[in-house]
Amino acid sequence: MSQKPIELILARNLLSSLTTPAFLVDDHGALVFYNDAAATLVGRRFEERGQMAASDWTEQFGPADPEGRPVSWEDLPLTKALFAGRAIHSKMHLKVLDGTVHEIEVSALPIFATGGTRGAMAIFWPVEDGPQAGGPK
Repeated sequence: MSQKPIELILARNLLSSLTTPAFLVDDHGALVFYNDAAATLVGRRFEERGQMAASDWTEQFGPADPEGRPVSWEDLPLTKALFAGRAIHSKMHLKVLDGTVHEIEVSALPIFATGGTRGAMAIFWPVEDGPQAGGPK
């Protein structure tokens, strides 16, 4: 396994301290970390699952728009932040390990370095849990 860029290491440290669910992807869109709050939502800790290619995690978590239509990898807020280089916010649905679907709001941010984009992070809030989930009120 190759050494991760320092920007991803620092982002992982930040996300691991948050009580709000968050994902971290590298510059190719591979899921390289999600925190314990996200693990609670998706049903399995990151250490049990490990890194996932973009095609794997999008299939596993089945992101869908508010009408239930699948969202392609290219249209995900996390991917848009990664490749557009700007913050993105939207509502969507996320499928979890037991097949349950959660309505969420997602804020995705690119991670920059001197040489360009290193990855992106997404912080999300289950809408049905309201303010107690730590999300927007």
